Amino acid sequence: MFGYYVLLAFQSLKRNTVLTALMILAVAVGIGASMTTLTVMHILTGDPLPGRSAQLFYPQVDPDPDDKDDHEPRDVMDYRSAVDLWAAHRADRQALIAKGDVRVVAPDVNIPALKLRMLATTSDFFPMFGVPFQYGQAWAGTDDEARTRVAVISSDLNNKLFGGTNSVGRTLRIRDSDVRIVGVLKPWRPSPLFYDVAGGRFSDGDTADFYTKPEDVMIPFSTGQDINQDHFEQFTCWHVPDLNGHQQDWPCLWVSLWVQLDDASKVSAYRRFAADYAAQQMTLGRFNHAGNTRMRNLMAWLDFNHVVPSDVKLQTWLAFAFLVICLFNTVGLLLAKFLHRSGEIGVRRALGATRTAVFTQCLVEAAVIGLLGGFGGWLLTLLGLWIVRRQPTAYADLVHLDLPMFMATFAAAIAATLFAGLLPAFRASRVAPALQLKTL
Repeated sequence: MFGYYVLLAFQSLKRNTVLTALMILAVAVGIGASMTTLTVMHILTGDPLPGRSAQLFYPQVDPDPDDKDDHEPRDVMDYRSAVDLWAAHRADRQALIAKGDVRVVAPDVNIPALKLRMLATTSDFFPMFGVPFQYGQAWAGTDDEARTRVAVISSDLNNKLFGGTNSVGRTLRIRDSDVRIVGVLKPWRPSPLFYDVAGGRFSDGDTADFYTKPEDVMIPFSTGQDINQDHFEQFTCWHVPDLNGHQQDWPCLWVSLWVQLDDASKVSAYRRFAADYAAQQMTLGRFNHAGNTRMRNLMAWLDFNHVVPSDVKLQTWLAFAFLVICLFNTVGLLLAKFLHRSGEIGVRRALGATRTAVFTQCLVEAAVIGLLGGFGGWLLTLLGLWIVRRQPTAYADLVHLDLPMFMATFAAAIAATLFAGLLPAFRASRVAPALQLKTL
């Protein structure tokens, strides 16, 4: 019976091609606009480390003497606090993170010096965040302690400097120091750049920079203190620093710490450890308050920082409002189409068709319109995403239509037209056959 209804639906659509085209166009435009923005939202709100994010935590203590215990602690730690927590080795894995701009030259390559972003971190960064390698490997924990002059570079930089060949063992000059390449990453594009997220609550919704690309050069944290001394990016300072001293001693926040804790008991233990550390520092006179510590897991930290840009959220709401308008138009067109066929429906009812049969036939016709509108919406979604990829935003290169969103496009189109067809189908099923037969 369902196949027969589908056949009737196609025959009905052919009778009035203009009306059919208008309904399909309305559905396609609404679905295309909403699925374009929904796809962008889907990409920006995904888990950047599925299967790992629940074990990754971002501890915070607050050395700022101007803050109070009832405030949120600063998003980044000072050098001493971060290194003290890291050196205690209370987590299964842990990584210090600082970043800055550097000038990079490959001495044996005829390419001008490049200004790049450099990440100074510790060896656990790579296994903890599942960073994939194309060539070589990460440096060892002993390199963190020995201040070894080694580096891991991105696949983009490897392509740019060495044509994509295995560059392990070759030399880079960072500022005025030579480092040996020990690893080259595969293309790696977390969304967002989760380990670098901080300060989202102060950005007024302008958080697109959280989706920028990873740094091109990564070196041991201790080596970075030698090579890039006093030039790491600061989050904020609570006093004007004395520039005659080293950055490690400045009253500034510029080092992040991520820890991996594999079970709930370790999470509780680390929270107590961070609180005890703050209390100890208060006793020593370095902190003037000790109750302001936090530790969120990765997804909670992203939520706290409102990583999805506010303009993307607004565009999504506007697109769905536009889809609702398109569906209202579709309801009107379906109503006109079904009621125009009142005579035909009256004859079917007089020949024994039940109201349920008429109602089902009308809904099948609406679903066929939704399927055709979904095809048009898919094409418009591809066009919309193509336009988004050409926008000057940090997440533009991430935008694509994956299989779940492709399936969602057609499911949304059919579901929307079925919803829009409920009232017209109900009205059509209520046509009185006797009255219609008198008019024939």
